[in-house]
Amino acid sequence: MALQQTVEQTVAGLGYDLVEVERSAGGLLRVTIDLPWTPPTSEDVAAGVPEPFVTVEDCEKVTRQLQFALEVDAVDYKRLEVSSPGIDRPLRNEQDFGRFVGAVIDITLKAPMGAAAAGQVSANRKKFRGTLERAEGGSGWQIVWSDAPETKPGQKVSKKRAPAPLHALGFVLDELRDARLAPIVDFKGRKAKTQPGFSDIDDGTNVPD
Repeated sequence: MALQQTVEQTVAGLGYDLVEVERSAGGLLRVTIDLPWTPPTSEDVAAGVPEPFVTVEDCEKVTRQLQFALEVDAVDYKRLEVSSPGIDRPLRNEQDFGRFVGAVIDITLKAPMGAAAAGQVSANRKKFRGTLERAEGGSGWQIVWSDAPETKPGQKVSKKRAPAPLHALGFVLDELRDARLAPIVDFKGRKAKTQPGFSDIDDGTNVPD
């Protein structure tokens, strides 16, 4: 908890949001940051204004300040890595879910579906992937998905084939063990909404990607 608080306070003090803190093998401390998000205005949407993204310079600034703060708190680590969120960005709070409405996400429930599955899915199932939506009435969230088999590149789909039924799963954040953007790679050449930044320190040396 002390590590989490130190990192979060340092990151917030520099004007960024803390997305995740992870300790990995070999003494690696990985910190993921993002820019504070506010809903785009209708003028921004009409003008096609892109969402701002974390740069290498942002990561370098946070890395230097974190290195100092962790030294003051005597945190034991061998290597510090600061980066922007990847394609499997975790979703932590209501603002994150509101930001990514319409995106495909992966969720893991704390408890299996059990009787609530009503025979539509396995009662032991806890993991789901679907399109994130606000629940009807604006209270809570839901994901929507179809069990239709994935169409292979070049495969023709018969127009006579009946569409697979849609499923919807409603939930509140307290029911989730984990939620992330689905790591779906776009091969159509469209640019991602965010461009990754990266900064890495090993023995005091900063190496941008």
